[in-house]
This record gives sequence, structure tokens and C-alpha cells, in this order.
Amino acid sequence: MTRRFLFVLGSARADGNTELLARRAAEQLPPDVEQQWIDLAEHPIPDFEDLRHDSDHVRPTEGNLALLLDATLAATDLVIASPLYWYSVSAHTKRYLDHWSGWLRTPGLDFKATLAGRTLWGVTALAHQEEVVADPLVGTLNNSAAYLGMRFGGVLLGNGSKPGDVLNDTEALTRAKTFFAQEAPLARFLYEE
Repeated sequence: MTRRFLFVLGSARADGNTELLARRAAEQLPPDVEQQWIDLAEHPIPDFEDLRHDSDHVRPTEGNLALLLDATLAATDLVIASPLYWYSVSAHTKRYLDHWSGWLRTPGLDFKATLAGRTLWGVTALAHQEEVVADPLVGTLNNSAAYLGMRFGGVLLGNGSKPGDVLNDTEALTRAKTFFAQEAPLARFLYEE
């Protein structure tokens, strides 16, 4: 299967530090690897409505939600590029992940089986020197991957607050050069390790 990367941009700011870092990492992908970029700010989706006790979820067939679902199912590698907002993923990103709950319960979709074995990656920029503050974001992505039986390539962390700051983080830019080249292990919940 040809690798196909979906980059889901979760920033409230266009061309922010997280996106800049994700694009630097993506530049290193081989030319035959397909890339699709979806900016959640430019493709807004509604809040998730939990219907699991009321009725079945229906597969979206048009609009931004259908675009995201189809792109997610088509990706071999899914990259969540979300800035660190209050120590976790952004609201845009969280809304997207919340919709996974509905997709898991959409008849005929086989969302979990389709994503099993594929790879989830993260990219984030934070305005803090201690990277441990990003642990809740890393945990959200790792646990989501573990639940779905996905591989988890980890999170590429960069430092930056003002627009463009991450381009001064030479360590992050160095890690970006090989980030997607690493072998991603099967995700495990922390209690399983």
C-alpha cells in the first residue's frame, strides 16, 4: 500500500509554529508519498453530538465532516498537528477527535478496523522550555492510537510562541529531518507497559 499522509492542522492561527514544524518534517518525505493537508480552522465541523443511546450515527456524505472522514480513512499515516493549548490539543483538534466516537458507531464504516495498524503521529509547538508540560497532549494521542490498535510515532515537539519562533529551535528542526523516517511501534496504554 502506498503511504498516504494526512496532516490535520488544529491551530487557530494560519501558518503558526506547529504548521511550520509539520511542513519541515513533511519536506523530508519521499516524493512518492502522498500528502493531504486539512486546516480545521478553514474546514470547520460541528460539535460532536453523542447519539449512541438514541440512534445510530449516519455517515456524512457532504461538507467538511465527510471530507475529514474520507481523508482519515484513506490515510496510512495520520498526523495531528496541534499547538499545545492549555496543556493538550486545541479545541479544533479535540472536536475532530470527538467525531471519531461517532465514526466508531457508524454502521458499515468499520472505522476501528480500518485504522488498526496504521500510524498516528503528532506535531506540536509549545511556549515552554520544559517539554514535560506537553505530556497530556502526547497521552491523548498515544491513548487514541492504542484504543484503535494503531502504531504511534510519537510527537515532534518544537518551541515557539510568536509566529515563526519555531524556526529558531534548531533541535526541533534537526528532529524534523528524521521524524517520519523512524519505525513507529504499536501504541500501548501506559498501564500495559
